[in-house]
Amino acid sequence: MTTLVTGANGFVGSAVTRALLNAGHRVRALLRPDSDRRNLAGLDIETRHGDLRDHRSLREAVAGCDYLFHVAADYRLWIPDPDAMYQANVEGSAEIIRLATEAGAKKIVYTSSVAACGIRPDRRPADETTPASLADMIGHYKRSKFLAEERVQRLVEERGSPVTIVNPSTPIGPRDIKPTPTGRVIVDTLKKKMPAYVDTGLNIAHVDDVAAGHLLALQKGAVGERYILGGQDLSLRQILQTIADLAGVKAPAVRLPRNLILPVAWLSERLAALTGKEPLATVDGVRMAKKFMYFSSAKAERQLGYQSRPARQAIADAIAWFVDHGYV
Repeated sequence: MTTLVTGANGFVGSAVTRALLNAGHRVRALLRPDSDRRNLAGLDIETRHGDLRDHRSLREAVAGCDYLFHVAADYRLWIPDPDAMYQANVEGSAEIIRLATEAGAKKIVYTSSVAACGIRPDRRPADETTPASLADMIGHYKRSKFLAEERVQRLVEERGSPVTIVNPSTPIGPRDIKPTPTGRVIVDTLKKKMPAYVDTGLNIAHVDDVAAGHLLALQKGAVGERYILGGQDLSLRQILQTIADLAGVKAPAVRLPRNLILPVAWLSERLAALTGKEPLATVDGVRMAKKFMYFSSAKAERQLGYQSRPARQAIADAIAWFVDHGYV
């Protein structure tokens, strides 16, 4: 039973890889030759070199695989060349799923994101049926994931691809080596470099619960269906206060109006365009902060048996990992 995992070295991908190994799968990981492999140290897996934009490497990777977990994605809130993101997230996703279908994969789990889901303006949790359109998507990442889901659904309908889609919310926990934008919030708060906050909200899920949800989608997920894998809705202020309580530091007390941050984000992006370094803040990030990204996992709980632990535990595990690995 060979299972291919793309993005196996990443934050969510490495959690999925561990969950698969614990369940007895023989894992083949598709990795770029220059990828950071710290998250895979000591794991008994087969590795193949490739890239989502390299047709030949994808065809070779899927050969002989029973299952595919397509977790890899280009996740950045700012990117100097947006075309590269669309090539990876949209075209690359469609290509590897098409090739895996042709190679006879029994089941494919595609990792999308709640970024591709609709959001309720009244701050009540959204679900898989909440309306969304491309015009609602802020930034290239969200647009690319929305378009990718459309392409994947067409493959299900037109080619019979055996795909189940999962939409993780905001995963946090161990092995966030980059770290992710939410991981950076935790690190900056621990280092007392988070002097203020904006009024927004996120759905926090433990990365290992999200990984467990991927396996449940393989076992029980219906082809063509999507399942939100989330956790607990919290305002950013509540998240920061939880970090502060757990770590014994002071939580940021100043709430910044977004109209004061927009000029800073705009200048940061102009500077990033000159230096090539990631900006401290992005215009799209500020625009997204206007929305409370609250979600319900009721469908996954009901149909898959998905469970999530309290956000406080996820935050505690993330803090412990960052401290143990020298981020603070």
